[in-house]
Amino acid sequence: MRPLLLGVLGCSLVLGVQGFYSAGDDVVELTPSNFNREVIQSDSLWLVEFYAPWCGHCQSLTADWKKAATALKGIVKVGAVDADQHKSLGSQYGVRGFPTIKIFGANKNKPEDYQGGRSSQAIVDGSLNALRSLVKERLSGRSGGSDYSRQSSGGGGGGGGGGGSSKDVVELTDDNFDRMVLDGDEVWMVEFFAPWCGHCKNLEPEWAAAASAVKEQTKGKVRLGAVDATIHQGVASRYGIRGFPTIKVFRKGEEPEDYQGGRSRSDIIARATDLFSDNAPAPELLEILDQDLLKKSCEDSQLCVIAVLPHILDTGAAGRNGYLKVMMKMAEKYKKKMWGWLWTEAGAQMDLESSLGIGGFGYPAMAAINSRKMKFALLKGSFSETGIHEFLRDLSMGRGSTATVGGGALPKVYTVEPWDGKDGELPMEDEYDLSDVDLDDDFDKDEL
Repeated sequence: MRPLLLGVLGCSLVLGVQGFYSAGDDVVELTPSNFNREVIQSDSLWLVEFYAPWCGHCQSLTADWKKAATALKGIVKVGAVDADQHKSLGSQYGVRGFPTIKIFGANKNKPEDYQGGRSSQAIVDGSLNALRSLVKERLSGRSGGSDYSRQSSGGGGGGGGGGGSSKDVVELTDDNFDRMVLDGDEVWMVEFFAPWCGHCKNLEPEWAAAASAVKEQTKGKVRLGAVDATIHQGVASRYGIRGFPTIKVFRKGEEPEDYQGGRSRSDIIARATDLFSDNAPAPELLEILDQDLLKKSCEDSQLCVIAVLPHILDTGAAGRNGYLKVMMKMAEKYKKKMWGWLWTEAGAQMDLESSLGIGGFGYPAMAAINSRKMKFALLKGSFSETGIHEFLRDLSMGRGSTATVGGGALPKVYTVEPWDGKDGELPMEDEYDLSDVDLDDDFDKDEL
């Protein structure tokens, strides 16, 4: 008889499960497939019950839960998760007993435990208290959200300061991962994390600070993203994520690789800049044609390297192109530095030459300017790959003598026509025809 009795009870429990909440109730049934969309990505306050169908206390709570949901309709969202069927959700939020009620407020990935009574009135009162707290937080300017600010659209401000901001970490989801990471042209470093993971929490400020610095240093060509692997299980499963945090590098058209470096911001930034330099073209070598070009190139770069080349009549096109070729090789060698590379012809920008002390050493000459400090250094060695490399290497390592730019500001630059790539031509001299000139009759030829 006992097996038969258990079978009957089992059927009745199944019926009970089906009758807990229905589409006609104001309680939203939550599952792994809709939890992120309904709760995590919502701006609303959520009260969520995690229950098991066989739990007597859960069955007793059902009527009050429905009643509270109706009373709070349009004010607070009320949901329910069958944690016996959807064990992953229960495990994700540390559910150990039933029913467990959690409040998803400002920080959706760190819900609070509901500690109030289980009557409909107590549930409503507890929800309104939580709502008041949420409103106060918003008034005070404190923001909630996930561990990293939401940036599903890929936006976000800049800022490469010391602390960085989590707004520069792009939040990646099952919905936007392929579009942003796999189909985009940027190189991505992606952290797969879990909100409850201690190592992930330790990494968060380092990851955020690195994201801000990398965004600035690579002009957005390398991006740092984060995936909450407990929510976006599709993409996490696709890449075999087993532990947290896991960091992977994604380059367009290539298989992702595991990041094996350190977890400090300096380690992360170093790897990101290596990735950038591996994929970036050499910076463009520009002729100084006007004030705006000089200002933009120098102010947008840590250093701008300026060469003053001999006049075209002194070298011809072949000689000038030889000098430019040397500069382009050095720009390629130091492209990771994100420096500006400029050149001008001797005599074309005399104010610039004077402010940098160029002229006494002859041409070609070279100077490197730090426009933020208004300091410059002069190339004292040969204008060759070896000489320029030693000059720039010393600057990179903080060696070498520097001086203040004359006048303490970028000098005036005159607007000039760009070099046409041809040899120079001497100016035409006027020719005089004396055949029509009448000589004075008194002119004495013997005086010649």
